Amino acid sequence: MTQQQPIASPFGMRSTASEVISGIDLKGKAALVTGGYSGLGLETVRALAGAGAKVFVGARRPEAAAVDLEGVAGDITILTLDLSDPVSIDAFATDLARQTDRIDILINNAAIMACPLARDARGYESQFATNHLGHFQMTARIWPLLKAAGPGTRVVVLSSIGHARSAVDLADPHFVHRDYEKWTAYGQAKTANALFAMHFDEIGKPFGIRAFAVHPGGIKTPLQRFLTMDEQIAMGWFDKDGNPNPLFKSTEQGAATSIWCAVSPLLEGEGGVYCEDCNIAAFWTEGMHPYVGVRPHAVDRDMAAALWKASEKMTGVAFPD
Repeated sequence: MTQQQPIASPFGMRSTASEVISGIDLKGKAALVTGGYSGLGLETVRALAGAGAKVFVGARRPEAAAVDLEGVAGDITILTLDLSDPVSIDAFATDLARQTDRIDILINNAAIMACPLARDARGYESQFATNHLGHFQMTARIWPLLKAAGPGTRVVVLSSIGHARSAVDLADPHFVHRDYEKWTAYGQAKTANALFAMHFDEIGKPFGIRAFAVHPGGIKTPLQRFLTMDEQIAMGWFDKDGNPNPLFKSTEQGAATSIWCAVSPLLEGEGGVYCEDCNIAAFWTEGMHPYVGVRPHAVDRDMAAALWKASEKMTGVAFPD
């Protein structure tokens, strides 16, 4: 388990990305944000670029990304990246290495949620393949760029409170032998994201590279495109008039914890932890709101190591070191 101990952070649930990054100078730094042209990703890119970072955006739809990012100020480069396609991932990594010799901040932000059963060319379930395995392969391919940036490099992996729905089933991660259930699949993928951050932190720590898992909060974004409004009302996300739950955040508030993990000096010497509301999250215990805290299965070191080995086998990709 990690040391999930909240710290004295001046920011909280309603803090915005711009507030968190205020006063931080990222000139000379290079950042990569996957899916950085929609929802939380767009606000994340806006904050990083606004602080002076050169920002690369991995985009499955580069033409749409160009339109969405048109009004965002800063040094932004869009590169094609389809996280469900291993060939696209390798091509992206090669393209990125041609354009920069370092990545100081990596934010694995792109995701799909609660979609109907779909499989990639390998037969892998799409949520696990895209949200976890795609980022696993991509991060492995750009490892030399992360290492070149040296101590102080940070990797932020977007998890979700959805991790509470399911641990990772390494016996059948792709729903070959069990019935597919979209929320179980999403929960498994988001748990995998948190476990990836934990184990990556162990690998990166000797090089001064630290990793963090993030629950951004409840936000209305295009991530919900596979859900009907009736489903979202039934889950309490919206009322019958379409008004969001008061606990929902704006997209700029939702991007704040990713930015906090990427730049906050309060996290120097920290890593391998699950964060929410611009702080290290506490373990969830009985009586706490179900939408806060981290469940033990998402910060289990043995499971993180086992998932890492299984991911190397599934992708055929290993980190060079």
